Amino acid sequence: MPTSIRYEKIDDTGLAGPVTEMNGGLMAETTIYVAKRVVTMNPANPSGSAVAVRDGRVLGVGSVDELAAWGEHEIDDRFADKVLTPGFIETHCHSSTGGRWLNPYVGYFDRADPEGVIWKGCKDIFEVIDRLKALEAAMTAEGQPDDELLHVWGLDPLYFDGERMYASHLDTVSATRPIFVHHASGHLATVNSALMRAENITADSMTPGVVKGADGSPNGELQEPAAMSLATKAYAQMAASRMAPEALWNFGYEARNTGTTMVADLGTGTFEDPLVDLWRGIVEDDDFPMRVMLTASNIMGGTAAPAELAARTAELWRSGCSDKLRFGIVKLILDGSIQGFTARISYPHHYTVPGDSSDNGLWLTAPDQIADILDPYHRAGLTVHCHCNGDQATEAYVDAVEEVLERHPRWDHRHTVQHCQLTKSAQYRRMASLGMCANIFSNHIFYWGDQHRDHTVGPERARGMDACATAQREGVPYSIHSDSGVTPLGGLHVAWCAVNRLTATGDVLGEFEKISVEDAMYAITLGAAFQMKMDHEVGSIEAGKFADFAVLESDPFEVDPIDLKDIGVWGTVLGGVPFEAPRT
Repeated sequence: MPTSIRYEKIDDTGLAGPVTEMNGGLMAETTIYVAKRVVTMNPANPSGSAVAVRDGRVLGVGSVDELAAWGEHEIDDRFADKVLTPGFIETHCHSSTGGRWLNPYVGYFDRADPEGVIWKGCKDIFEVIDRLKALEAAMTAEGQPDDELLHVWGLDPLYFDGERMYASHLDTVSATRPIFVHHASGHLATVNSALMRAENITADSMTPGVVKGADGSPNGELQEPAAMSLATKAYAQMAASRMAPEALWNFGYEARNTGTTMVADLGTGTFEDPLVDLWRGIVEDDDFPMRVMLTASNIMGGTAAPAELAARTAELWRSGCSDKLRFGIVKLILDGSIQGFTARISYPHHYTVPGDSSDNGLWLTAPDQIADILDPYHRAGLTVHCHCNGDQATEAYVDAVEEVLERHPRWDHRHTVQHCQLTKSAQYRRMASLGMCANIFSNHIFYWGDQHRDHTVGPERARGMDACATAQREGVPYSIHSDSGVTPLGGLHVAWCAVNRLTATGDVLGEFEKISVEDAMYAITLGAAFQMKMDHEVGSIEAGKFADFAVLESDPFEVDPIDLKDIGVWGTVLGGVPFEAPRT
C-alpha cells in the first residue's frame, strides 16, 4: 500500500508531527508500549519506561509523558511487567532449522521444536537405535513400503564414549529399509547397508568423504556434501525440505520463540525466480514474524557461475529488497566441521592424531581458487561471508580478501569470516587491517567444548576457540551466532556462551576469552546489524528504526550472568506488531 508522509498542526501548542496518508485517508495511529524497562542499546539514550511506535517504526523511547507529545495515541500496557530489548539478530542460520523438524530428532541434547514441544535427547548409541526401531515399527504399521526412507537428524557420535555409529549399528534397525541419519553439524551422515545397496555406494566409490573400514568397504559414514549427495533420495529430500512452506513457517516460529526478529539465511541458493517468489510470498505475509536476509550460495548444488550469481544478487540487492526481505550477502565455504574432523587446521592439526597431516580435514573449495571466486562478488559491491572453522581456512580466506582488495580497492566491504572457531590473534589483526568482520560460533563452547578439549584440538587450542575477547581486543567488529539448525536458534544462549564459556559438563573453557554481558548483547543486536549493513535500520531501539523488540521476562543486565540463557521469552514485536510465543 503506497504511503507518503506530510506534516500538519496536531494540537494548540503548535507542535507538529508526522501523519501518514494512505489511499487518500489519514491514519495517525501511535501506540505507546509501556514496559518495566526498555533497553535500547543506544548509548545516547540507553533506557526508558516506554516506547512509541507508528507505522512500524520507533518514534522515541522515554517516559509516557514525553512520548505523549507525539499526539493522539493508545497506551498498550501488556508489557508493563516485562523488559524490551532490540530484537535479536541471528547472522548465521539456515532455513533447514524449520525443515529439519519435518523429520524426527535423535540428537544428544533435549531440544524444543517450533511448537515449543521438548524432544528428549538420546544419550548413547543404544537410545538412538531404540528411537530408530520405534520409528521404523511405526512406518511399517502405517503400511509404508520397505524401501521408504527413514530420515532422522541431530546425531553426533562424538558425544558417545567408544566407537562411532556405523552402518552395522543401523542394520540392527532394518536390513531392508534405507536409513539416513544426518549429523548435528550438517557436514556428515551415517547410513545403513540397505541405503548403500540402493545407491550403489561400494568399495569402488572414490568420492572423497566416503569413509571405509580396514577391509576397504564403506562403513556407512559419509563426510561433507559430495559424499552425502551419493544418497540421492535423502539428499534430494533434504534440499526439498529446506524450501517447503511449512519449513519456512517453522523457521519464523522458532525465531519468535527466541526473541529473534532478523536472520541471515546462510545458504539460500542461487536465487532462481521460483525460490525468490516462494520466500517473498511467505516473508511478506503479515503473520510471518521475522525479517530475512537471503544469501546467495552454491552450497546445495547450484550451478550458477560466480559472475552470473553476482549479477543476479546485485540486481536483487538494488531493486528487490523490501522492509522484511533483503539481499546482498554471498556465502562461500572453505572447510568442514571440527567435530567431524573435516575442518582444515594448521599444525599440529587434530589432537587425536597430532602431527598427522593426512588427517587434516577437507577443502570444500580449493584455497588457490578462492580469490577468483570472491572477485566478481566483491566488484559487484556485495558482502561475502565465508565458512572457516579451522584456522587454515581462515588464513586462506583472509589471503583472498587481501588479494582482491589489491585488485579492486573498496572501502566498507565488511567481508566476514564465518564461525572463526580457531582464528588466531595474528589473523584477527590482519582482518582488522583489511576492514573484515568476524561472526563467532560461541555455542560451540557449550555444545562441543568438552569434545574439542579432549578429542579434536586439545586443551590449549580449545581454551582459545571462539575468541570473542581477542576479536574485540584486536579491533575486529564481530557478532555471535547459533548456526541453527546445527545448534538451537536463540540470542540469549549464544550470549550466555560468550559471557560464561561453560561446557556441557560445567567446566570453564577459556577464562580469558570471556566477554561482558553488555558486549554480548551488543554482538547479538547492533554488532550483528553492522555486519549485515543494516545498523541504520535495526539493532537498537531508537527513533526512526524498525520497531523490532525481544520481549523478555527479566532484564539481561540485572540477572546473574549465569542465568542469562534461562531468561523467559514472551515473544517479539516486529514492526510494532506483537507476536506471542506459545506457552508450554
